[in-house]
Amino acid sequence: MTICVIPARSGSKRLKNKNIKFFNGKPIISYAIKIAKASKLFSRIIVSTDCKKIKRIAEKYGAEVPFLRSKKLSNDYTITADVIIDAIKKISSEHYRYHFCIYPTTTLISKLDLLRSFRKMKKQKSDLLLAISEFNKNPLRALQIVQKNNIKFWNKKFANFRTQDLPKFYEDSGSFYIYNTKALFKNKGKLTKNSTFYLLSKKKSLDIDNIFDFKIAEYLYKIKKKTNG
Repeated sequence: MTICVIPARSGSKRLKNKNIKFFNGKPIISYAIKIAKASKLFSRIIVSTDCKKIKRIAEKYGAEVPFLRSKKLSNDYTITADVIIDAIKKISSEHYRYHFCIYPTTTLISKLDLLRSFRKMKKQKSDLLLAISEFNKNPLRALQIVQKNNIKFWNKKFANFRTQDLPKFYEDSGSFYIYNTKALFKNKGKLTKNSTFYLLSKKKSLDIDNIFDFKIAEYLYKIKKKTNG
């Protein structure tokens, strides 16, 4: 068994109340809690928040909120690793070998994704596992605006390459991480040579930043629910 931490601060600027906004009839954070509970991996599911309203909602759906996060760790510049480290210290769980971080807007993954990624993390004895997905468009053929009204290739070297001939690139899916606890405290969540990944399909990966992302996620969730019966 291990510990799951869900970081859910208030004050999202791009999408107001993002972490508790109603998603197909329920606060979106409830889905992350449900997935964590369904995996049966965790002895505790902790929500780290600075907001009493989020605390009440998280507890209603079965998570623990044993403390309110400080304002110092709840601004736009706070990194996730610092929030997880703070939670570990607050609940005195340093003796656990691993800690998961699941983001509160994670709705499209399944318990199997958590189980398989954890199996990989332990097998490879990694410092950190990131859930990643492939870029929709290859960044090597990115364009830049110059002199206000003109464009150029960011890198001319790749201007005449076909997309299928370029190496693949991946991005953080914004879904979940798994940390080796000792490595987390040592490296502050940074990638090391001993970091690994769990590859999510695009239909399971959507980092919600705005209302358009939110609506797409709702649509994908409905499809997922129908497919899974």
